[in-house]
Amino acid sequence: MIRTRCAVPPLARLLPPVGYPLPIWAIMLANSALQPIRMQYVIALCGVLLVAACSSKYAVVPARLDLAPYGRIAVVAFSTDQQNSGMSALATQRFAEALLKSQSGVELLELDATDSSLKSFLANGDGAALAQALGREKDVPAVFVGQLKVSGVKPRGKLSMSGVNVRAAVSAELTVRLLSTKTGGTVWRSSSAANGTVGRMSMSGALPSIAMRDKEEAYGEVVSQLVTDVTRDLRPTWVKQ
Repeated sequence: MIRTRCAVPPLARLLPPVGYPLPIWAIMLANSALQPIRMQYVIALCGVLLVAACSSKYAVVPARLDLAPYGRIAVVAFSTDQQNSGMSALATQRFAEALLKSQSGVELLELDATDSSLKSFLANGDGAALAQALGREKDVPAVFVGQLKVSGVKPRGKLSMSGVNVRAAVSAELTVRLLSTKTGGTVWRSSSAANGTVGRMSMSGALPSIAMRDKEEAYGEVVSQLVTDVTRDLRPTWVKQ
């Protein structure tokens, strides 16, 4: 009787009989063998997503307020109380910068509140008369006017199980109108409100923590937020088709 032996691979000799759990090294070896295949699937999936993203089309939605037909337009320094005149000047400046950045083909005439031709109208608060007067004297078809209202620094607190939190907050509201110098009527109007934090104090246990920041810096952030919001109609937007 002739007996034959089948060649057993060296790796198979190290494996346990059928029915016994595989050792850790065998499981790790099997996973490492599958990793290149998994990586290929990941790369293929990324490629599909990239092609889909590139094939997406975006369309430009024009600004709701197009100033190009006016050609030349004016902006009067925004009004406010004497205490916040610096903040108002900053808001007017940033509004003018945002307008020129968003709109092309527009000449902007910036008028200060100290202009002799504006003083009487600004004092009376008659926007329509102011617009018509500027149309005659400055030869502009429309003018931007705005009003900035700023609240004083107010403390706001919160009491919880973890301790006490108090912050010093400032709030402001900006309203801007575009007036026709022919009729004095309002062509466009936008307003925005924003809040800022000047300082903060918290107490947890017996140790207080106080954080203060520069007041001008906090006001500057509030102004930036206000201007960004009120000029949203001046900027084109992108939408996915």
